[in-house]
Amino acid sequence: MLKSQDAENDFFKSNVLGHPSGLFVLFFTEMWERFSYYGMRALLVLFLTSSILGDNAGWGWPRENALAIYGSYTSLAYLTPILGGYVADRIIGYRWAVIVGAFLMTLGHLSMAFEFNPIFMYLGLCLLVLGNGFFKPNMTSIIAQMYEKHPEKKDGAYTIFYMGVNAGAFLGMLLCGYIGESPDWGWSYGFGLAGVFMLLGMLQFYFTQGIFGHIGEKPVYDGETIATANEKPEEAKRNPFSNFDLTVISIIAVIGLTWVINDPLSKITSVNLFNFSVGSMTGNTFIIIIALALFLFILVKRILQYTPVLRDKMIAVIILAFFTIFFWASFEQAGGSMTIFAKDYTARILEGNAKIVFNIVNTLITVVPLIVITYVLYKLFRQTFQRFTFGNIILAFAFIIIWSLVIFMLKAQYLTEQAEVPATWFGVLNALFIITLAPIFSRIWESKYNPFATYKNGIGMILLGTGFAVLAYGASGIPQGAQTAAVSMMWLVFAYLFHTMGELCISPVGLSYVSKLVPGRMIAIMFGIWYLAIAIGNKIAGTMGGMIDEITAQYSMSTFFLIFTIIPISLGLLIILLTPVMKKLMHGVK
Repeated sequence: MLKSQDAENDFFKSNVLGHPSGLFVLFFTEMWERFSYYGMRALLVLFLTSSILGDNAGWGWPRENALAIYGSYTSLAYLTPILGGYVADRIIGYRWAVIVGAFLMTLGHLSMAFEFNPIFMYLGLCLLVLGNGFFKPNMTSIIAQMYEKHPEKKDGAYTIFYMGVNAGAFLGMLLCGYIGESPDWGWSYGFGLAGVFMLLGMLQFYFTQGIFGHIGEKPVYDGETIATANEKPEEAKRNPFSNFDLTVISIIAVIGLTWVINDPLSKITSVNLFNFSVGSMTGNTFIIIIALALFLFILVKRILQYTPVLRDKMIAVIILAFFTIFFWASFEQAGGSMTIFAKDYTARILEGNAKIVFNIVNTLITVVPLIVITYVLYKLFRQTFQRFTFGNIILAFAFIIIWSLVIFMLKAQYLTEQAEVPATWFGVLNALFIITLAPIFSRIWESKYNPFATYKNGIGMILLGTGFAVLAYGASGIPQGAQTAAVSMMWLVFAYLFHTMGELCISPVGLSYVSKLVPGRMIAIMFGIWYLAIAIGNKIAGTMGGMIDEITAQYSMSTFFLIFTIIPISLGLLIILLTPVMKKLMHGVK
């Protein structure tokens, strides 16, 4: 059996805002990791596509090439959690996996600070992908164990955790974006800043991990059964992977990894690993169909080996994951085509009254959320400072740096005669709206008005499509094939608002449903499967985003955004219609 959870370490007797203080240790650890991830992500496409000439020179890549490497990077960042989840589940435990992942990501960000050297840039991306694999699934797995006997509070806990995710994303895009885009600083400082906060996040977690008691430690197993609170004894029998299973999975992994890497490689260089054809199919198409067929085979084979009830619940997770693919394929345009739209098609130069209004608004949306997060930090200090002094000092030091950078940035913006809104600033809106709206959605999910999973997913998809409909309308005046334009900033603001509400309906509660539907012994692996769906969505996002020039040249910018309008809304209506089927598959899980 797994180690005792030490009577849950009296987690719910040490509360911060109605939840265990341990949740907020994870909140801040994840916040710094997301600071580094989104700070770097905000800069990547802009750096790759910026001219090789000028005060803040980039690499001057075509948009298609930049979005190919962006899609592959974000895709791989969600693929490696499958391996990281397995290693944590079977070998090192969740907590050490988080520490190892954070260390690798720190090295990755610092390597990218040497952006003038392609070797360091590619090495940095590789380290980030590997580190993310250890870090990402195991943070959520720790939460799943913490709330194992409190399933009614899981939706709210994951939504609060998701607020921490977006607090980090908000600060990362704001500060790394500002410093990286500024000719006075440059890309190296933007990438390097991301590494500094990843290091601080790792140290804060390491010196405060005692708060979790036995949760997340290296697993100890006894015999062939691993029963947990949310599964029946007859479902607790282990179902190990056979040698045949592992062989097929290895083949799928090799094919998938090679395909994801080959996409940007074939565009950036003359090397194409799949430079052949099978009938009318290209090598790329043929090889991915083979991988997909093998994946479906092994998935069905594994599911059939479980008891009927557990089998139904796993099918429910897979259906939700399928719709998640299309959500992220559209939503992740934020770091790709929407960033390009912000940079090249949006009016970002402000003067006079417009500049004054922007400075006031920017100050409010920066300072007010930071005050709220600092208040949460204060509440955590009151509960944990005496027991975990050094970890809290590191956390306080990180906030001193954050406040100093924010004050410096705002002061510099007020002193300029003309404001140029950074292209990365629009990405901040998503995180800002999350911070603002997450408590409201959390209350709804914990109330009697909490809708069923399919309604949440359906509404989320429809809201996402609505955001792209706003962009399609706003871009209607851009001439066919235009490379630049100057449409109003408000279209992007409204698009991000709708996208954020859609995200709150799907992403955080999706993790919660996975943890409710599968046994504790399978949590990290099933989170890995969930992240696989997100990885596929991210790669599709990069591929579709890379077609922005081709579609706008042949049709229009509005047509490009209409594609991302019609598909999500149609799928949203479909999953709502599947509600009766999903209720049967979920066997009473709400």
